[in-house]
Amino acid sequence: MIAATKKWIFLKLSSVILIPLMIWFIINFISIYDKDFNEVLIFLTNQSSKFLLSILIVVAYFNSALSISEIFEDYIHDEKIKNFANKALNFFAIIIPLFAIIMTFNLTL
Repeated sequence: MIAATKKWIFLKLSSVILIPLMIWFIINFISIYDKDFNEVLIFLTNQSSKFLLSILIVVAYFNSALSISEIFEDYIHDEKIKNFANKALNFFAIIIPLFAIIMTFNLTL
């Protein structure tokens, strides 16, 4: 299979996965918006919330990294700059979600 086809399939698949996760996140964000810090912390320390939030973060960064790499492919013509931009993007698409997940799992009451 061509690499561009794989990227397209992964982009569409991650978009479909993001839909229910974003609905879950929006509903829960609305419910905790006016709550005090302790109630928000209780929500974030719940195991199911940690799990779903972690999946949301990973899939959202994966989706955005694929989308941004396509922009690099279309608009950056210098191969060295394009390769550096893609490598930096992939690095940050791994580090930032990993950091966010570690911080989420380290939350305690």
